[in-house]
Amino acid sequence: MNITASAISLNVADPAASARFLVDHFGFSEEMSAEGFHSLARPDAGFNVVYLGTGMPTLPDDQRDVHAQGQILAFVVDDLEAELARLQGEGVEITMPLTAEEWGERAFQVRDPNGVIVQLVDWNGPTAG
Repeated sequence: MNITASAISLNVADPAASARFLVDHFGFSEEMSAEGFHSLARPDAGFNVVYLGTGMPTLPDDQRDVHAQGQILAFVVDDLEAELARLQGEGVEITMPLTAEEWGERAFQVRDPNGVIVQLVDWNGPTAG
């Protein structure tokens, strides 16, 4: 097998709103779009984020109406505090405050207009001995 690209596809009620959120607040660009479909990319992300409209007839019956509940888009960043301040300055609601875990992960979360969780992470926290 030779993987040439990777993507995560998330079913949401309003794909355009989720796409705008990643474009406006996370620097993604839209590569392709059609009715109920938006594919977004960043050169440094390593994968595309695809939003599909729930109820699309092109999806199999058992996936058609499933919302992206419980999925987390996690992005490791260089300066977590700067990203937190930037998003707060842009008026984005922080839905999980900056936390530090004993294994060294630090993270905070926001939600897009469809409730999809976007988590920014670094590995600069104190680690357990």
